[in-house]
Amino acid sequence: MTEVPRFLDPRTLSSLSSMEMRARIVVEGFVSGLHKSPYRGFGVEFVEYRQYTPGDDIRHVDWKAVARSDRYYVKEYEDETNLQCVIILDRSASMGYGGQRNPALDKLEYGSYLAASLAYLILRQGDGVGLVTFDQVVHNYLPPSSKNTQWLAIHSTLDELRADEGTDLGRPLHELAESMPRRGFVILISDLIDDVEQMMNALMHFRFKGHEVLVFHIVDREELTFPFSETARFDDPETGERITVAPSAIRADYLAAVEEFMESIRTGCAKIQVDYERMETDRPLDFALYSYLSRRMVKR
Repeated sequence: MTEVPRFLDPRTLSSLSSMEMRARIVVEGFVSGLHKSPYRGFGVEFVEYRQYTPGDDIRHVDWKAVARSDRYYVKEYEDETNLQCVIILDRSASMGYGGQRNPALDKLEYGSYLAASLAYLILRQGDGVGLVTFDQVVHNYLPPSSKNTQWLAIHSTLDELRADEGTDLGRPLHELAESMPRRGFVILISDLIDDVEQMMNALMHFRFKGHEVLVFHIVDREELTFPFSETARFDDPETGERITVAPSAIRADYLAAVEEFMESIRTGCAKIQVDYERMETDRPLDFALYSYLSRRMVKR
């Protein structure tokens, strides 16, 4: 049997034929390595052994334990089916940025791989998961479900996704917070390029409704380092504005503005008890799965 690679380079994922294959490889590789890591109890339904009693399902008998002790033990599994998770993916135009040094993978592709991997993992646990995509408005809405058909609906939606219009985080997130019928686990995947105050108000709406919220902030490393040296034209994908500038003339101010923006998001999320994780598009998706599972364990 071929070993599934762990900590797979996201660019390698882009060469695979389908979203389904990408998610399966990420999650199966991740799960296969849990027993070697500090996270080995996370996301695994098995809880403990107990002695076999008549009427127990023999499929849960641990035959290795029987061979060691001559006693029959069954594995107990924890019922986690009452989790309802909604993954909210930003498909706005700025998510289409992929950087000059990493042209094979833009932020939306990375976010889609992340959404697919999380959905596959959640369904693998037997929990319900839904998917929402948005820019200025909500486009796709798949209500949470743990049915076998849900995975097909999710990866088919993600396979067809394209970055399009400008961003308005506030309005669609407020609408979703108001419409979700029961408390659950909300995962937002976005580059968060919008007004920070409006964004925090929308996230606070989810918290007010009783949802746990985890934000994956998707960034291209070039957005953090501004590695450009020659005079170039910079285009705003959402407003259409264009400027031609020598990078050396604005680098210091740009980097200071980026750090201020990042810090305002970090502190804003902390104040309203929203979990925050920054994910650069060259970072293996395993780290995001660890982040999700560690928070899931804390909330249970």
